[in-house]
Amino acid sequence: MSDEAKPTLLVIDGHSLAFRAFYALPVDSFVNREGQHTNAIHGFISMLLSLVKAEKPSHLAVAFDISRFSFRTREYPEYKGTRSETPVEFVGQIPLLQEALHAMGITTITKEDFEADDILATLAVRGREDGYRVLVVSGDRDAIQMVNDDVTLLYPSARGVSELTRYDRDKVFERYGIEPHQYPEVAALVGETSDNLIGIDKVGEKTAVKWITLYGGLDQILEHADEIKGVVGQKLREQKENAIRNRRLNRLVTDVELPVGPGDLERRGIDEAAVRELFDKLQFRTLLERVLALSETAADASPSSSTPAPAPDGLPVVRTLIDEELAFWLSKHASDPASPVGLVVEYGADGVVGLGISSHDESAYIPWAAGRGDYVALEAWLDDETPKVVHDAKRAYKALARVGLPLTGIVGDPRIAAWLLRPGRTSFALSDLVYEQLGETLPVGDPNQLVAEDDDVSVASEAWYVLRLSESLVEALDDGSRRVLADIELPLVRVLGDMELTGVAADRDTLKALSVRLGETAAELASKAFAEIGREVNLGSPKQLQEVLFEQLEMPKTRATKTGFSTDAASLADLQQKHPHPFLDLLLKHRDATKLRQIIETLEKSIADDARIHTTYDQTGTTTGRISSVDPNLQNIPVKAAVGREIRAAFVHGPDFETLLTADYSQIEMRIMAHLSGDEGLIQAFNEGEDLHRFVGARIFGVDPSDVSPSMRTKVKAMSYGLAYGLSAFGLSKQLRIESSEAKQLMTDYFARFGAVREYLRTVVEKARDDGYTETIFGRRRPFPDLTSPNRVLRENAERAALNAPIQGSAADIMKIAMLGVRSEIDERELGSRVLLQVHDELIVEVAPGEVETVREIVRRRMSSAADLRVPLDVSVGLGESWDAAAH
Repeated sequence: MSDEAKPTLLVIDGHSLAFRAFYALPVDSFVNREGQHTNAIHGFISMLLSLVKAEKPSHLAVAFDISRFSFRTREYPEYKGTRSETPVEFVGQIPLLQEALHAMGITTITKEDFEADDILATLAVRGREDGYRVLVVSGDRDAIQMVNDDVTLLYPSARGVSELTRYDRDKVFERYGIEPHQYPEVAALVGETSDNLIGIDKVGEKTAVKWITLYGGLDQILEHADEIKGVVGQKLREQKENAIRNRRLNRLVTDVELPVGPGDLERRGIDEAAVRELFDKLQFRTLLERVLALSETAADASPSSSTPAPAPDGLPVVRTLIDEELAFWLSKHASDPASPVGLVVEYGADGVVGLGISSHDESAYIPWAAGRGDYVALEAWLDDETPKVVHDAKRAYKALARVGLPLTGIVGDPRIAAWLLRPGRTSFALSDLVYEQLGETLPVGDPNQLVAEDDDVSVASEAWYVLRLSESLVEALDDGSRRVLADIELPLVRVLGDMELTGVAADRDTLKALSVRLGETAAELASKAFAEIGREVNLGSPKQLQEVLFEQLEMPKTRATKTGFSTDAASLADLQQKHPHPFLDLLLKHRDATKLRQIIETLEKSIADDARIHTTYDQTGTTTGRISSVDPNLQNIPVKAAVGREIRAAFVHGPDFETLLTADYSQIEMRIMAHLSGDEGLIQAFNEGEDLHRFVGARIFGVDPSDVSPSMRTKVKAMSYGLAYGLSAFGLSKQLRIESSEAKQLMTDYFARFGAVREYLRTVVEKARDDGYTETIFGRRRPFPDLTSPNRVLRENAERAALNAPIQGSAADIMKIAMLGVRSEIDERELGSRVLLQVHDELIVEVAPGEVETVREIVRRRMSSAADLRVPLDVSVGLGESWDAAAH
């Protein structure tokens, strides 16, 4: 019988693929309303659907391990003993996955005392005997031994379950230089780290394959062990029992007694009611649609030649366009403003090399060559308001700007939309988002291959995916988040892009002099520290510091870590406060000097040829909505330290500008707290222009505002801000270095005077627990699934974060709205001034000659009116030759 005529049996190692899916997909992005993490289930089912679509199996089963214990652990207790504990987020996912598979009509199999691979090996042997074409899906390399003319292994790549390598006999030989049935011989000699099977020292894969080729199997190699010379031969003779044991344990069992055979695994129809109920619980909307479309019986068509799901039927053919054809395409698709066009920029070593554009039914590739005259239509289209959807739009905006091309009309960015949907996610790769949101596989070449087996998808086809992905993500957002996307985040792309392209002028000489001085200071501090202990040590080595502090100086132990006792900054500062020592004092000062010097050196290296530093603003880098700064980070320069001020003095205005203007919000988080809590006392303080902490201190301590001492004010300030971050009485006592009883009484007195604050803080977490998310004043949502987690640590961390999320998120939104307003009015008035930096609650503007008063008024007005709160937004403005001089 030909392979095409054979029925196809597909058998899957459930635990192996579920773990791959767990580590491939972001944990925090897949959590249902009950707090159950679901990324392993989602990834597994998505992979399964792709496999079924591609391979069209007539018979299907998934095997699972019952536990880590089997006949192998009875013989060798250390078997798999090095594997770490199951992540708490993975717990509970396998039973739900099995429930989902049952609802989908798919048989699951377990067997006491055996592993899933033994079940697969048994089914593979029986399937071959019964005339099936067998496909085995496993991430365990031991499964390679199953491969033969009728059995193919589909092995997931390191990048996850969406890409599988097809191992037939030829592929195994190409990869290992052996026949599949010989793989256990290689593994026996080399060992299997993942299974804690220790091999022969000095024997690697190449040596093992050479011996097998020369002598045959393991038994023959051991018979000729005396002929193998050198250290490796000696190790073989000394440690041969390791190889014999490994070979015994890694041989898969092919005759396990199972309750079903291949003929019992014919694909069945799904239980639609059960699928709908479970997928609603798991919140798998997109996957539900795919499962419901699953065929109830195996199709007759022959399998595809590659494992990933084929491109959707609607993927348009890509045409390369220039000149008149390009102009016609653009004019045709610009006629409907309600139908945006997907746009992807192709990057090369020297910048832009091409552009991909796509509607829902037509895709085109535009090769780019600077200086050619046939891009008039393209430039006009990029510069008009025709709606465009661009993945990672800020990067595209900057790349196009560098070759003289504009980019306006951005109405969608899947990167930003995915972040708004799940602010905790860490991967924004287009392929990951397509896989997670659309359940499709975007072809991506393997970066580890010198000659790729598969070509990457055209950027024109990527543009088609971008368009569809954006629509799916926007549909998944709630109304408030859609408004944040459209009114705040997307308009901010151009503002941030221009700030990055402009950069800020930096005085290299000032930075260099500071670096030299701090280097000398650090060396002097180190020398004094060594004198205190009578010897030199590496002050950056935790191990050597542990020996000095806890053995030589016999200081009290700090908190225990895996490598001894902690020498981090917080632990040592606490130790110095309670048990002061000259060495420790010098060490902490040395650390400060070294850290500041590292910041300065990073800044020096970042000065570009235009004598300006160009940071990158990560719009999706935080869960709160705040903008972060990287390469270099301009938000980590200490504000209060004297050296920090000297660093800021190195940031100056350019030669064609008159001054720098800085503007920042005063106590914006406390003002938002007053607004959200509705506390009359706080509202009164802000509306009357009082010093907030003096006002609060007067009421807590029962004195006149003029009698509030600096110590009282410090305590009140620490508590006011600390409460918004979930600070406990214990935490407050440590921060202020007071007794816990005093801190507790301070909090009690505070809440007695400002009861609405207590009620707000008490209810914000409970509301988030009920809703599953927090929300800013402007509608930005932040999910908090861990508020219902059975894990206490996860739950308490989520409670602290949820407490402050509406405040921090609202502050972020207000600053962004202010930035948009300032930039918009500068453009409208055609001024030469420009916004350079955004650092926390501060804006820095480079002011053109003659525009000081105009810009000052614009900035103050736009920032103070960015939100309509129950209290005024107070803005402080300063001017100066440098960032430090402009401080206020």
